[in-house]
Amino acid sequence: MTTKKINRRQFVAAASMSSLAVLNIGNSALGAELNSEFDSVKKEKPTWKKIGDSIYGAKADETGPIGGGKGYKNIITSGDYTVDSLESLIEALAKAKAGQVVFIPGDKIIDMTTFIYIDKIMLNIPEGVTLASDRGHNGSEGAQITSDGLDTPGMILVNGPNVRISGIRLQGPNPKRYLDHHKRAFGPGGPGHPYYYKFPTSNGINCKFPDLEVDNCIITAFSRAGISLQAGTRHHIHHNLIHRCQYNGLGYGVSHDKASSIIEFNQFNENKHSLAGTGSPGCGYIARNNVELGISLQHNFDMHGGRDRKDNTTIAGTTIEIYNNTFLGPLMAVVIRGVPQDKCDVHHNWMPTHKNASSAVRAEEKTYTTNNLYADGKVA
Repeated sequence: MTTKKINRRQFVAAASMSSLAVLNIGNSALGAELNSEFDSVKKEKPTWKKIGDSIYGAKADETGPIGGGKGYKNIITSGDYTVDSLESLIEALAKAKAGQVVFIPGDKIIDMTTFIYIDKIMLNIPEGVTLASDRGHNGSEGAQITSDGLDTPGMILVNGPNVRISGIRLQGPNPKRYLDHHKRAFGPGGPGHPYYYKFPTSNGINCKFPDLEVDNCIITAFSRAGISLQAGTRHHIHHNLIHRCQYNGLGYGVSHDKASSIIEFNQFNENKHSLAGTGSPGCGYIARNNVELGISLQHNFDMHGGRDRKDNTTIAGTTIEIYNNTFLGPLMAVVIRGVPQDKCDVHHNWMPTHKNASSAVRAEEKTYTTNNLYADGKVA
């Protein structure tokens, strides 16, 4: 399958048209501004089409709007512990038991910058505990947890299975691309990875345990990954807005190592890759009913292969399913950089900026791109 290339000038021109590109990431009202922007997009631009008996693209379910927020049905409005400061949050998480909820009122801002910089630790969520705020309830933006330190290895560490993170705004320190730094590191004669990694990176949520649920959140401005699924199965990432994770060379909305997940009903924008995977055996995802709103540094959904890992294989994950998503941007929608152990199915997506499969998907064996809706209104 061949790739239709779009040059950087065309991409930058498209990106510069977005009013989102000039938002101040440090503004505590970011959540409200973004909700306003994306509510407008949802109202003005349909995200799915019906042709015959088939639906192409992303269609909201009864749980609420794609991206969450106002109208989301599963908002948490109280908890077993209600906290209003970083100290009380740490104390509550240390006490909470499986089945309990630690709740942060929606008008609170919890700044972790000095805590991360000095103590080098994260918020630890024990097995079975829910950390929640009330994004979308009676106009609430949801509590904000933030770090301004560029060296933020993680803000939240999941310390057991069956954890839920719901209704919060998780804001990292770095929404930028740093294209020049990447060029110096990896351009002709560049010093490579040792130089590149002298600049610190940031993660939002780190998880090695199964059954993590992240819903109704805004996750933004992490240079490595908004959500890093390092291991575990049955993760469920849904009804979130995940954007501006776009540090060149990294920059993932949701990344997978030896992990698998269901990713659905999310809005993505201004990430390098919104979904990414190392491609190690066991790595995979089901991505359905998500909307790519139009700006990305590179292709939207990604899976690395053995050549990236340099492990003398061509393996690009185990099982990948990509269906009923809407890709509104000009860049490649899906790139599978090797051969899945099982397969990758790409179907029933709406790709109104792409002419055909070869302009939307680049892959090798065992990736099947069929029955998608393209720019000419035809299904192929």
